Amino acid sequence: MDYYGLAWDYEPRSFPLRWEGERIYEMFTPDFYLKDLDLYVELTTLKQGLVTQKNRKLRRIRELYPDINIKLLYRRDYYRLLAKFGVGPLAEVELRGIDRVLFNTNQIQDRVREIAYQVSQDYEGTRPVLIGVLRGVMCFMADLMRDISLPLAIDFMAISPFVGGSRPGVRITKDLDADITGEHVILVEDIVDTGMTLNYIVQYLKSRNPASLEICTLLDKRVRRLVEAPLKYVGFEIPDEFVVGYGLDYKEMYRNLPFIGVLNPEARSQLPAQETGEA
Repeated sequence: MDYYGLAWDYEPRSFPLRWEGERIYEMFTPDFYLKDLDLYVELTTLKQGLVTQKNRKLRRIRELYPDINIKLLYRRDYYRLLAKFGVGPLAEVELRGIDRVLFNTNQIQDRVREIAYQVSQDYEGTRPVLIGVLRGVMCFMADLMRDISLPLAIDFMAISPFVGGSRPGVRITKDLDADITGEHVILVEDIVDTGMTLNYIVQYLKSRNPASLEICTLLDKRVRRLVEAPLKYVGFEIPDEFVVGYGLDYKEMYRNLPFIGVLNPEARSQLPAQETGEA
């Protein structure tokens, strides 16, 4: 949470789950509360098959307190977050080859054209500013802007984890070149998963006082969402799998594939791009 600049409290509140009169028999205390997001987070590093009891408690708390926003992070979610910053048991996992193609070239281009048409309709009579978040967004951004039938401006940002010093966190390694005050901004992302980095970028862009700010993402991994994000334009919703291609990479590999595929975590041979470029 410190990494994303979010204020948090540790075990700030306990929720009664079973009681009789004034006597409480069972309680549940989430690990963290993120004040800025009004979100409780429970972290379990147990194997997923051993968390039945905790899942039961979460179902109960949602029944009793429907207005409470609470998320459970499993061991795999925790390790994936660590791996983003180069630490943990998944950081050095060697992934070889494409397991299967999720979206082929034709599917991607058709969907990009549909999004571009909608943007052109929504922003008719204006000159929107497209802001891409480097580097995974490059292919999507290039195709999208070519298909938008409006005058427009573009700019780019780059975000990087900062792990040095006493307070690691998100940092902007490339800021905007232009002033977006009073502009109609469309933030263009390659993929949105937890929403944590996106939330950081959105708050930063809002501080620059645009006239409006909307979010466009090629891929939405909604199943992993921690922070809700108002996505106006979405290319595809995808399952909780590691995807590459069409700008997305693994250790700077696979960006130039013309399709989006699932990377095989096992030791399969990488498929040649030309064999799987189209379905």
